[in-house]
Amino acid sequence: MIAAITKYFPDLSVRQKEQFSALHELYVEWNDKINVISRKDIDALYERHVLHSLAIAKVISFKPNTSILDVGCGGGFPGIPLAILFPQCKFCLVDSVGKKIQVVKEVAAGVGLTNLQAYHKRAEDESGKYEFVVTRAVAKAAVVESWVRKSVSNNQFNALANGILFLKGGDLQEEFIRFKRKAVYYNIGDFFSEQFFETKQVVYLPI
Repeated sequence: MIAAITKYFPDLSVRQKEQFSALHELYVEWNDKINVISRKDIDALYERHVLHSLAIAKVISFKPNTSILDVGCGGGFPGIPLAILFPQCKFCLVDSVGKKIQVVKEVAAGVGLTNLQAYHKRAEDESGKYEFVVTRAVAKAAVVESWVRKSVSNNQFNALANGILFLKGGDLQEEFIRFKRKAVYYNIGDFFSEQFFETKQVVYLPI
């Protein structure tokens, strides 16, 4: 099942392959109890959720000890796949829906993630400092930026300056118009060949 992942990330350790492989059964089990992934998407988990999350890793390879905040993480995307891929980084996942955080905690425990914490809270209530914020389909860019600007650290040590990495789809010109001089767009279709990614992008916004 993880062929979609190893195709693009061939250097995974045995441990990482085991963790990615375990995700499907865990999400099927928990999705039956608490619906965090649409029924039609659960069979395409590795393409539409796991691999989509890992598109961020094609834009930046986080250096060890980087702290990453996943805002509105839902069932754990993109935070959980990124935490598996970058075991030497620290991830904090927040969502305003408590049931979703319960799923995140159970899945993270199920695959043995020790570099991830999850909290039931709103992004604007988070008081920690992070080098990067990641987010997928939560709110408009300007809203997310207003929530997390205070959370972005001044501690710079990655190849990209600290900021926000959005997973987005469709026409984004209007949404990012106020950031048009700063935002950088990466077509996920340039990284992954599956048709699903043709209209998907990673948008990087330095803060």
